[in-house]
Amino acid sequence: MPLNLDWVESVRVNRSAVERRAATIPPAVPSEEWQAAWLLRAITCIDLTTLSGDDTPGNVARLCAKARQPVRQDLLEAMGVGDREIKVGAVCVYHEMVEEAVRILRGSGIPVAAVSTGFPAGLNPFSQRLQRSKPLFPGSKRN
Repeated sequence: MPLNLDWVESVRVNRSAVERRAATIPPAVPSEEWQAAWLLRAITCIDLTTLSGDDTPGNVARLCAKARQPVRQDLLEAMGVGDREIKVGAVCVYHEMVEEAVRILRGSGIPVAAVSTGFPAGLNPFSQRLQRSKPLFPGSKRN
């Protein structure tokens, strides 16, 4: 099907009306009382990534340690949340480091992701990019 942008080009917007309406929407900044909680929540949505072509098991181990404890314990205690488990959303590595990251993070609940295309440098061979990934654990779905 050919791309037809006629409908996009025909859209007209009343810019001054949009700007007036946008000005009435309050900013989505949490109150000072809740800012620390929102920042801690944001940490749990972050994927820590190492995509260096020269990654080593040691680099991956340090990244995984940071994923398990992204905020110093003394800071968490100072905020009154020292008993909470704050960890990142995932760890992302190149394919050759997936097994190492999975081994280090086992039991943490932190998922491991791999960039199938070898982003950003395209380091993975084309055949590997097309290959279906095999489960890392018996009985699990593809990871």
